[in-house]
Amino acid sequence: MTPDHVIVAGAGPTGLALAAELALARVRCTILEKRADLPNITRAFGVNARTLELLDSRGLAGEVISRGNKVPRAQANVGVYVDFSKLASRYPFMLIVPQSGTEGVLEERCRALDVTIERGAEVVGVRQDDDWVDVEIEGPDGRRVERAAYLVGCDGAHSTVREQVGARFVGERYDVNLLLADVRLSDPPSEVLFGRANAAGIQLLIPFGDGFHRSISFLHGAAPGDQPPTLDEVRRVTRQIAGSDYGMTEARWMSRFHSERKQAEHYRFGRVLLAGDAAHVHSPAGAQGMNTGIGDATNLGWKLAATVHGTAPAWLLDTYEAERHPVGERVLKVTDRMFRMVMMRSGLLQRLARVAMRLAFRIEPVQRVPRTFLSGIGTSYPPDGDRPHRLAGTYAPDVTLGGIRLAEALRTGRFVLLDTTSAHAAADLAGKEYADQVVTLTGSDGGLPAVMLVRPDGYVAWATDDHGGAAVAAGQALARWLGREA
Repeated sequence: MTPDHVIVAGAGPTGLALAAELALARVRCTILEKRADLPNITRAFGVNARTLELLDSRGLAGEVISRGNKVPRAQANVGVYVDFSKLASRYPFMLIVPQSGTEGVLEERCRALDVTIERGAEVVGVRQDDDWVDVEIEGPDGRRVERAAYLVGCDGAHSTVREQVGARFVGERYDVNLLLADVRLSDPPSEVLFGRANAAGIQLLIPFGDGFHRSISFLHGAAPGDQPPTLDEVRRVTRQIAGSDYGMTEARWMSRFHSERKQAEHYRFGRVLLAGDAAHVHSPAGAQGMNTGIGDATNLGWKLAATVHGTAPAWLLDTYEAERHPVGERVLKVTDRMFRMVMMRSGLLQRLARVAMRLAFRIEPVQRVPRTFLSGIGTSYPPDGDRPHRLAGTYAPDVTLGGIRLAEALRTGRFVLLDTTSAHAAADLAGKEYADQVVTLTGSDGGLPAVMLVRPDGYVAWATDDHGGAAVAAGQALARWLGREA
């Protein structure tokens, strides 16, 4: 490797998504994965609307959807549902798909983009200076040191990269024993997303659509040892909480673990960055883990690529932490509240909470809050500039201009400039001065700003409603975001 490489530690969804973003931007990238074989891991299962929109902007949403089961509503508590069908998105549902399915699509993408995936190799040491980072790697052929431009730790909750840079991982461990299993049910419940709770804990059953259900059991108290659960134990616990095991006849995967609520104080340490579970872990309530990790990857990928190529403004890479750390912090806070509410030991308090939620969820503005959080649609970033446009920092609407859908234009991995003025002077400027960095769309659309600059991750960088001065203002915005500002 040479110093224009980026090394990604971890071939989970976050690491694969990040490597694909870097490779799309023509950055040479290697993934190191300590697992020598491809395991049947399926811990994450929910892909939300915002993640599907991000995948759509790379042409991957359809393949992921084909491997999963669309669920139009989710149970927030017993008898209390969040309705995703009201989302203003092309994907008004939660997709239930095994993590292995999502990983498979992302790995195929990496292979197509010539990303090197080295299995049986892990980071064991990190040294860096102002110019590069030296990564000590333990692999099948022994120990070696590789030099790279940057190292990104996507190596999970027990991240070695995070440990090597001395990042503080702040938070707590829940006193809850979690049993996970993918099981066949001969008599599945009628509810699509089934949930029950009592003083012993919570039981969820979620269909994958391939004949298996994800069984999730939350039990108060410490785990009985480190041994993996047995099918008999999963059956017994399910009956204890839900009153029935619904005919569990087979398990293809089982796991036991303790849930934590922790976040790295910083996501960047010079030439080393953290993403996904290496940067934040939280309770599985709300199925936010993999979605937040893929969001980290799509935010970081284009910024890191521009930095490696030397085209990024000096401030750009630092916006990764500035934008994504608050998102991770919010996910931790909200999932913590959700988890503590449903895990109350008092049966009376549980019943009161359900009644209160049923009444509150009849009010549309109230239900909109969990809907936008669980779907990821509510994720936005602080706008750039002193007097930002109302759309700056939000995810751009997937409009069609000149016969091309915005998500399709974003599949190049470049900025997209939409120009709805009659003269199209801003588009002409972008096409002349920034043809290698910007895709232009022109046409008439009264619902759009005069000119709008969309980042490679689909978020609005800048926009203006002023048709008369649009070209000059667009030139200034392009120069700022593409590293050519005086």
